[in-house]
Amino acid sequence: MIPRRKHNASSGSLPPPDDKHASNDYILSDGGARDGWRAALRRRFNRKTLHKRIPITSWLPQYNAEKAIGDVIAGITVGLTVIPQSLAYSNIAGLPPQYGLYGSFFGCFIYILLGGCRAVPAGPTAIASLLTWQVAGGVIEKAILLNFLTGLVELLMGVLGLGFLINFVSGPVSSGFTSAVALMIATSQVKDMFAISVTGTTFLQQWISIFRNIHNASLWDPVLGFVCIALLLSMRKIGMIKLGEKSAEGPSTRQKVLTKCMWLLGTCRNAIVVVVTGVLGFWFVATHGTSPVRLMADNAPDGAIPSGVPIPQLPPFGYVRADNSTADFLDMVSELGSGLLVIPLIVLLEDIAICKAFSDGRTIDATQEMIALGVANVGNSFMQAYPGGGSLARSVVSNGSGVKTTFSGLYTGVMVILALQFFTQYFEFIPKAALAAVIISAILFMVEYDVIKPMWRAKKLDLIPGVGTFVLCLTLPIELGILTGVVVNIIFILYHAARPKFSVEMLKTEQGVEYLMITPDRCLMFPSVDYVRRLVTKCATSSSVPVVIECTHIYSADYTAAKSIEQLTADFHARQQPLYFYNVKPSVCSIFEAVAKPEHFVVFYEDDELDRLLAADERLAPRKQPPPLQA
Repeated sequence: MIPRRKHNASSGSLPPPDDKHASNDYILSDGGARDGWRAALRRRFNRKTLHKRIPITSWLPQYNAEKAIGDVIAGITVGLTVIPQSLAYSNIAGLPPQYGLYGSFFGCFIYILLGGCRAVPAGPTAIASLLTWQVAGGVIEKAILLNFLTGLVELLMGVLGLGFLINFVSGPVSSGFTSAVALMIATSQVKDMFAISVTGTTFLQQWISIFRNIHNASLWDPVLGFVCIALLLSMRKIGMIKLGEKSAEGPSTRQKVLTKCMWLLGTCRNAIVVVVTGVLGFWFVATHGTSPVRLMADNAPDGAIPSGVPIPQLPPFGYVRADNSTADFLDMVSELGSGLLVIPLIVLLEDIAICKAFSDGRTIDATQEMIALGVANVGNSFMQAYPGGGSLARSVVSNGSGVKTTFSGLYTGVMVILALQFFTQYFEFIPKAALAAVIISAILFMVEYDVIKPMWRAKKLDLIPGVGTFVLCLTLPIELGILTGVVVNIIFILYHAARPKFSVEMLKTEQGVEYLMITPDRCLMFPSVDYVRRLVTKCATSSSVPVVIECTHIYSADYTAAKSIEQLTADFHARQQPLYFYNVKPSVCSIFEAVAKPEHFVVFYEDDELDRLLAADERLAPRKQPPPLQA
C-alpha cells in the first residue's frame, strides 16, 4: 500500500467550506461601512501615498550638502553627454538638430518631482528616435503630436495600473528587438558617414539603396567618420582603465587622480569629439569659405539653427502635407497608427529595465515610472520635442559620476538651456560624419549577441521568439516587427497554458482498494479544458478502477472549465465509474458546483474519506483485478 499524505495545516490543502464556522475575517464591519467616503479618502490620500506618487517629498527633507555636490557633478557630466547625443538623435529621428535639445531639459525638471530612480535623466533615446522616424517620417508636426499622445498613453497606463502589459515583452523578444534596432540605427547613419542619399524604411531597403549609391560617396566624410569612431572607442577603453587596482596596498593618490582623469576623458568623449570637429568645421568655413565635409547646417532650414528656448505652445493638431492638402487631428492619428501603442511600451520597457539596473536593490514602482514619463512626455510636447525616456548611456554616466538624487536633472536641464541660448550658432559647424560616429560607436554595444549562448543552454525554444523578432524587425517596419514578436511570444504562453502536464499514479487506499490518481500541475482555464477532459477520459477508460483528480495545483478556474467538469462527471456517471475530486480550493469548488450536478461532483479533503466514499458507492461490485496501468 502506498500511503497518502494526511491533511494538516501546512500541507496547503483546505478543509471544505462550513457555513456554521465560516470566517468573517474578510467581511466589512458595519463600522467600516459607516466611515463613508471621507474614510476612504483618508486611506487613499495619506503621507505614504504622497511619498509614493511625488517621490521628491520623501527624500528632499534629508537633502544635504554632500548629496548636492554629487548631484552637481553628475548633472554637469551628464549635460556634456546629453548635448551631443541629442543633436545626433534628432538626426536619427529625421528632424532638425534643435529638436533633440528641446526634449532634453523640461522632462528632466518634471522627473525631479515624479521620478523614482536617481540615475535616469529623461530625454531623447536612440530607440525612441528611430521609432519616431519610422512612424512620423521626419514630419515635425507628427513627431510633436506623437510625443503628446505617447505621454497620454503612458500616463493612462500608470493611472489604470496597466504595467503588466510590459511583461508580455519577454527577455528574448526584448533582446531581439534591441539588437535589430541597434543595426537599424547604425545603418541609418551610413548616409552621413559617406555623404550619400539613402531611401527606404526597413533594414534591407536601406542597404539596397546604400549599395546603389555608394559610388557617389564623398572622400573626406568617411575618413573623418572612421577617425572619430577610432578615437571614441579608444577613449572609451582609456576610461575603463583603473591604475593600481591589482596592487596589494591599493592605488596611490596619484594613481587615483590619474584614474579619475582617464574616467573623465572616457565619459566626456562624445563632447570632446563634437567640439574638436566643430572647431575644425568652423576653421574650414572661416578660411576657405566652405567645408570638405557636410555640416549640421545642411539639416537646418536656411542653413541656420535657431537659438533660444522654444516658447511653450500646444502640440499641433493638424498640418499641411507636402502636396498642400490639410491633415486634421484624426488624419494624423491614423497616419501614426500602431506607433501610438508601440512607442509607449518600448520607452517604458527601456526605462524600467534601466531603473532595475540602478535601483541598488530597491523595488521599482513601475506605475510611478509610467506616470513620471507620461507627464514628462506631455510636458515636452509643449516644448516642441519628440518622444523620449530613460537612456542607458546617460544613466551609466550619471551613476558613475556619483549621482545621489533626481535633483541632478536640474543641472543637466540648465546646461541644455544654456546651450540652446548661447551656442546653437556654433552647432552649425559640427560635421554630420562626427555625429554619425558618436551614434555608431555607442550603438555597437547594444547588439546583445552574448545572450544567445545562455539562452541555448537554458531553453532552446526561447530562441524562436528572440531570433524571430530580430529578423522581423529587420525585414518589416520596426513597430510591426516588435508586435509580431510579442504575438509569437503570447502564442507560446497560450500553448503552454493549453497543455498542462499530468502525473498519473495507480495507488491503494488504506483498505487496499486500488484507484487511479491524476494530478494536473496548473489551473483550469478555457484553453486547456478540452485537452484535460480528453486526457482524463483516456487514462480512465484504460481501466475501470475509481479515478481521483488531485486539485491542489488548481488555484483558479472559469465557466468553461466548470462546463467541462460537468461533462466529465456525466461521462463517468454514464459509465458507472466513480470519479472524485481531492483537495479542491473553496473558490474553485464554488465555480464547479455552480454548474456540475451535486450528485456527480464529489469532493473530499481527508484520505480516510476516500475509503468511506468507496465503501458507500454501489457502483463498485467485486470484479477482476485490472492490469497495471502503463504511466
